[in-house]
Amino acid sequence: MRLPAWLSQHLAAARALLLLTVLLGLVYPLLLVGIGRLPGLSGRADGSLVTRDGKTIGSRLIGQSFTDTDGNPLKQYFQSRPSAAGDGYDPTATSASNLGPENIVDRPDKPSLLTQVCTRSKAIGDLEHVDGRRPYCTPGGVGAVLAVFHRDGATGPITRVVSLNETGDTQPFLSTYEGVKVELAAFGEDYSKGVVTPIRGDAPDESVIPADAVTASGSGLDPHISVAYARLQVNRVAAARGMSAADTQKLIGKYTTGRVLGFVGEPGVNVLQLNLALDAAHPVRG
Repeated sequence: MRLPAWLSQHLAAARALLLLTVLLGLVYPLLLVGIGRLPGLSGRADGSLVTRDGKTIGSRLIGQSFTDTDGNPLKQYFQSRPSAAGDGYDPTATSASNLGPENIVDRPDKPSLLTQVCTRSKAIGDLEHVDGRRPYCTPGGVGAVLAVFHRDGATGPITRVVSLNETGDTQPFLSTYEGVKVELAAFGEDYSKGVVTPIRGDAPDESVIPADAVTASGSGLDPHISVAYARLQVNRVAAARGMSAADTQKLIGKYTTGRVLGFVGEPGVNVLQLNLALDAAHPVRG
């Protein structure tokens, strides 16, 4: 007896569903699990975890902080790049800040991307004893941005100038702008009618502090820093551990990875592995 066309189609669909469920829902996942258990692959399948004295202390694939309980950088360790993933390097909240180059005015609840970069650059400059100044940053480490009010809106004589990212009792980074006294901003006041005007300042065009030192990666989990950022930290780490800068440079070279496929991206230094190697070779004497 020949089945009706509609019933034949439903039975064929049911057989296809059952077959694909077995293949893709059972066989394929189990095959991948089996491959992941092969020698040389099991560590990667488990997350490339790093252990010391039998305790898991991190992963070669996920960055982490090397700071004290107050969040201050530990001078004996190389520092990672910033992270926007959760409270920092949170694999359950991997993300970027989603702030772009036009984000230059602080909000009461969130500093602008410009201020974040300025603050980090100043802090790293102080830590590494180098010039942390960057264009469009105030000496205090926030975005150097003015709201300039004109008599006729966007034209005419200037009637008022406000430093948008500076508040409190400090002195504005500029005392006057085109002859008009610069005021400090007050959160909650509306400055939207002013013309937003970034001020470049006298910082060098190219900062000695690399971009990856002051910006987070797209995932917020990047375990690597640039070779330039690693070299910037050499003198501090070497002094804290009582070792030579040359020996520190050699360890940087050992834990530097090349470009992906030989041409994608830039060489990077795995911070966790480098710091563990430092602990093994030149432990800090308490």
